[in-house]
Amino acid sequence: MDILVVNQAEVETLLPMAECMDVMHDALRALADGDAALPLRTVVPLRDGRSAFAAMPAYLGRPAAVGIKVITVFPGNEGTHLDSHQGAVLLFEVEHGQLLAVMDASAITAIRTAAVSGVATRFLARDDAADLAILGAGVQAMTHLEAMRVARPIARVRVWSRSPERARRFALRASERFAVDVEPVGSAREAVDGAAVVCTTTSSREPVLRGEWLAAGAHVNAVGASVPTARELDSEAVRRARLYVDRRESALNEAGDFLIPRREGTITDDHIVGELGDLLVGRIDGRRSPAEVTLFKSLGLAVEDVAAAHHIYAKAVRAGRGRHVELGGERRDDASLNA
Repeated sequence: MDILVVNQAEVETLLPMAECMDVMHDALRALADGDAALPLRTVVPLRDGRSAFAAMPAYLGRPAAVGIKVITVFPGNEGTHLDSHQGAVLLFEVEHGQLLAVMDASAITAIRTAAVSGVATRFLARDDAADLAILGAGVQAMTHLEAMRVARPIARVRVWSRSPERARRFALRASERFAVDVEPVGSAREAVDGAAVVCTTTSSREPVLRGEWLAAGAHVNAVGASVPTARELDSEAVRRARLYVDRRESALNEAGDFLIPRREGTITDDHIVGELGDLLVGRIDGRRSPAEVTLFKSLGLAVEDVAAAHHIYAKAVRAGRGRHVELGGERRDDASLNA
C-alpha cells in the first residue's frame, strides 16, 4: 500500500494561514452540526512531571476523513532547537480504512491552532481592532501574529516574554517576515495596556494575564495552557469576559483557565456561552457591544488536525508533493505466510 509522507516544510507550504482559517471554520461548523466525532484526548504523563505523550483521534463527516494525531509535549524544549510539540498526524480514508498519509504534526499544530484563534478573532473582536498584544515568543506567537493579521487590520504589535532576549529576537524576525513594527516590551502589563486583541501563547502554569489590565472591548485568545492544573489567565480575566470554547466537554475536563476559577467559586459552568462552532452556525450570539470583553479558550481538537491533514493531502496529490513509501495493509493470501 502506497503511503504519502509530508514533512514539516511541505506542510508549511501546503497549509497557508488564510486557507487554514477557512478549513478550520468548516471543520468547527461540522462539529457543531454533529458531523464529527472525537473522544477526549488520551494523555500519558511522563516521569519529569511536565512532559506528556498524547493521542488525539477523530472522525470528520465533511469532508469525509478519519485520523489521529500522536505527539509528545515537552515544554522543556522551549528555547532549544526542538519544538515542544513533536509527532505525526495519520490520515485514513473512510470507505476501506486505508492509511493515506503520515504528516509532520509540529507544523500542523502550529498553523491550525493559530488559524482557529484567527476564526475566533474574526467573529468576536471589534471590527476596528488594530492593536495586538502577544504574551510568549515561541512558535505559537509567530503563527498567531500571522493569523491575527489575516483576521484584523493589525497595525501595532507588542510582544512580551519571560526571556527579554527571546522577545527581542522574536520582534526582529516577525518585523522582517510580516513587514510590521513589532515592539518587545518589559512586562506583560505593558504589552496588554490598551490592546484590542491579546493572545496568550506561553507555557506558563500560573497567570501571566490579569483581568484588571484588559481594556474595554478587548478580545483574548488563550492558547498556551491545556491541562486542568495550568492557566495563563487569572480568575478576574475569565470572570470579566464573555467566554467561548472550542469544545465544551474538553473545557470542562481539561481547561485550567476555566476550571481553576470555577473551583474558586468565581464562575460556574454557565459562564461558558458556547462553542465556537455554535457561534459559526448562528446558534449563539457573539459580541454584544463595543465595550464587552470576549475570550476564546483554545485547547485544540483532533477534528482540526484531521481537517488540516485532509486539506494538505488533497493539495499534495494534485501538486505531486510529498514522498511515497510502501508500507503494507493489503491482504495477502499466500499459503506460505501461514506455514
